Amino acid sequence: MGRIGIAVVRGRSMLPTLREGDRLLVAYGVTPAAGRIAVVRLPDGVVAVKRLDVLGDDGWWVSRDNPREGVDSWTSGRPVDAVLAVALGRLWPRPRRLGARTR
Repeated sequence: MGRIGIAVVRGRSMLPTLREGDRLLVAYGVTPAAGRIAVVRLPDGVVAVKRLDVLGDDGWWVSRDNPREGVDSWTSGRPVDAVLAVALGRLWPRPRRLGARTR
């Protein structure tokens, strides 16, 4: 496993799974997988917490858990520029493991 860090959730695009201000334990250098929550660099350069959806020929497409808030690959029409880290769990305020969402 790569380096470990902390990411802070901003905005409401990942509701109900994550809330603004949640602190996530993230791992850098981990192989991403569909369904996992990750820290990504969006095409406009913004770093955000999103769900990895589909790995296409041109990169990962990401989605938001809240269809009424935020942006994702499906609204921008482009894959993310980079997956920076994969979320392992929420540290605060309600600690829990964050695995892949099953569909």
